[in-house]
Amino acid sequence: MTILVKIAYDGTAYHGFQIQDDVTTVFGVFQDALLKILGHSTDIKGCSRTDSGVHAACYYLSFETEKQLNIPRLPLALNANLPQDIRVLEARQVNDGFHARYDCKGKEYTYYILNSHIDSPFSNKYYYRVPSVLDADKMNQAAQYYVGTHDFRSFMAAKSKITDCTRTVYSAKVERKGDMITFTVSADGYLYNMVRIMVGTLVNVGKGIWQPDYVADIIKAENRDMAGPTAPPQGLFLTDVYYDL
Repeated sequence: MTILVKIAYDGTAYHGFQIQDDVTTVFGVFQDALLKILGHSTDIKGCSRTDSGVHAACYYLSFETEKQLNIPRLPLALNANLPQDIRVLEARQVNDGFHARYDCKGKEYTYYILNSHIDSPFSNKYYYRVPSVLDADKMNQAAQYYVGTHDFRSFMAAKSKITDCTRTVYSAKVERKGDMITFTVSADGYLYNMVRIMVGTLVNVGKGIWQPDYVADIIKAENRDMAGPTAPPQGLFLTDVYYDL
């Protein structure tokens, strides 16, 4: 049978999701917990690679097993073997051949910016603090230039080896609630560091360094040097993943 599992995790202690040698990753920790349940190793497919320090409120992974499982109780069994910063939220059986990454239709990310001179002692692992006054309305105007199908290589990490940089952004929105500014973006896929570079660019707009329509010029330039800095990872959350189920 093929199982699809939804998890959430605090990425602070992890070097991203994907397994790597000699560092702790979400994949590696989840793989160890699943081995204890199944009694055998299996190929786990994650819906996305996430950078070191990035969080996920909604992340999906799939795996296959011949063992008969009590699927409704699988989240409880896995959580008993996982650290507190990784939680299994639900599990379901899906069609054989389902792949958490290749069957994904799109993903939503939300980035949190605390626009304040003072840090929070309780949640400073979950936002990027910008003390300079930011104009969230102009940031939202700028974000609309991301929407549509574009070559986003200006918003890709310089050392990335990806050649096809065309992605479709379904929606992009900047909102302010008190001192907290959020940027939420939904797309069919993302380049390496794409959302974090989008955020760094929007922060420059919010500071008044650039006007909102400059984002259109950045996209057309297809040049990483034109865009803003890469925002730090701790403010970024994967918040939704889309499937046809």
